[in-house]
Amino acid sequence: MPANHFNTHCPDWAEALLNGFSQIFFQRHPLCGLLCLLAILLTAPVLFAGALLGGVAGLLTAQRRNYAKADRQAGLFSYNGVLLGLLLSLYFPWSPLLPPLILAAGGLSAILTQQWLKHVYRSRAIPAYTSPFVALSWVLLVFAEPFAPAASVGLNTTNLLAAELRGFGQVMFLDHPLAGALIASGLLLADRRAFCWALLASAIGLGSSLLHHETSAALLGLGGYNAVLAALAFSSQRQHPWLPLLAIVLALLVTPLFAALGLATLTAPFILACWLIRAGIQMLGKASLAHESCAHEENHPRLR
Repeated sequence: MPANHFNTHCPDWAEALLNGFSQIFFQRHPLCGLLCLLAILLTAPVLFAGALLGGVAGLLTAQRRNYAKADRQAGLFSYNGVLLGLLLSLYFPWSPLLPPLILAAGGLSAILTQQWLKHVYRSRAIPAYTSPFVALSWVLLVFAEPFAPAASVGLNTTNLLAAELRGFGQVMFLDHPLAGALIASGLLLADRRAFCWALLASAIGLGSSLLHHETSAALLGLGGYNAVLAALAFSSQRQHPWLPLLAIVLALLVTPLFAALGLATLTAPFILACWLIRAGIQMLGKASLAHESCAHEENHPRLR
């Protein structure tokens, strides 16, 4: 079903919420968002309610504070809330305080996103990406219990293929290959070019982790998800097709920095890599290039 046909049968609030899920992967596409939602429901149902609650909190906060409707419909105020809902549901045990905490975190992420968007529109500054999610998560994780290490995965052909898909799923804390397959399918529906870059990025991240003898992390998809996001951030750059590759390499290079600082990696390497590239572009006087990727004709707005 084409996205436009789907949109005509989808209420505005549902479209905005689904776009919030797809915006995690730089897409404005409700069907892609629906597949992301299904990936959570089918492979990690315990995280499903938290993801929905975080996304709804961001959307409702944006509505109550009368933020721009175009940005609300694009999902720009929901995606950080979705990620925060996933993280809180994963790292914190259930208690009556958990839903209000997710609501508060999702709402605060929308407020932070709005402040950054105002700055972007005014000065063409560097996009926020998932920085509200990362900043709030670093604070929240101070109060979380240590996370039990995942079971090791054996190195074989089947697990290598599964790791390629896990590189997609780990963006949303999902380590099941089915989750990655559903997300990859959503990307394929939304933007074939973005899908191809993400597939390549996951493979490069997997290979890099294996070369550094991080076999367990590699096979769980932990070496690929930041590379996937970095590639997606620049996947629409047709005039400069080398930018996604540069973003992939930079994201992989800066990843060890956060562990050395004692910080949870999350999506911080992808953010730092993209900020460095965009700062370099602006320093070279090519601000128009940075604006171009955020005004993609078929998927507007993608500004983050």
